[in-house]
Amino acid sequence: MTGARLERLLIEAMAKHLPPSAASLRLVDIGGRASPVFTETRVDLDVVLTPGRSDTWQLPADSIDAVVAYDCAPDDMLLAAALSALRPGGRLILLDPKGKPDSTLVTALELGGFTRILVAVGVESPKAVGVLMRGEKPHTEEHTVERIKQVAGRDNEAVARRSSRYVHLLIQQTPNKPAWKLQKGEQIEWRAVAVAGAGESVVLAFSSLPKAVEFMQPAVLAGHITAVNQVAKFSWETARAWPFPIMLNPSDEIFDTQMVVFVAVDPATAEAADE
Repeated sequence: MTGARLERLLIEAMAKHLPPSAASLRLVDIGGRASPVFTETRVDLDVVLTPGRSDTWQLPADSIDAVVAYDCAPDDMLLAAALSALRPGGRLILLDPKGKPDSTLVTALELGGFTRILVAVGVESPKAVGVLMRGEKPHTEEHTVERIKQVAGRDNEAVARRSSRYVHLLIQQTPNKPAWKLQKGEQIEWRAVAVAGAGESVVLAFSSLPKAVEFMQPAVLAGHITAVNQVAKFSWETARAWPFPIMLNPSDEIFDTQMVVFVAVDPATAEAADE
């Protein structure tokens, strides 16, 4: 495999971790190497800055959806600049093609103020290459609920008619640990939240991550569902091949009449297996 092809595969892996956003996703691409690949498939990207260094930024606080950098490791200056520029829930996504997953990278992102941290192999090609690092700027609870309601409210009937590219499922993952902590031979298993139908199980699916979280919060508080630790994203092409039916954007009133069950799904088929 050529170096250019491998770089493209690594950048495509980064693109899978871009956060949900409104109509336009505001992006800072440090060095400018990732966004040309991103924009080939993401028409909603607004690349606002491609700085060479993080100390040259002049961005309003809480104004950016994602900060990305290819061939970059986290340093204190970068983490501080990204945390300031990102809006609550915005993501920092780094890819070091020469690095390897390590707990020290998790610690660096934690100390930098990030949450929902992922440190994983960049790609398997077929050997493991590079390390992908992702962290989110934390929400306050007030801002989390309000943003979920606002973004979820933007989904319209066109999305419900499957004009969106993805579908999201509520997942119980076993064991509940990041891939880099798995022991040799240990396998991840996913089970999606569903309800018992007439002779079959119907999986509950959502047109966006905010829709899924908006549904999940009251369902968890009411005790209808427990131990959901992932929201996974799948393409509609993948969803059409599933052997079970899905119900798109249900109301939590579904639990008044239907029993909760779980259906096995393959983690390898997800677009972003860590949500």
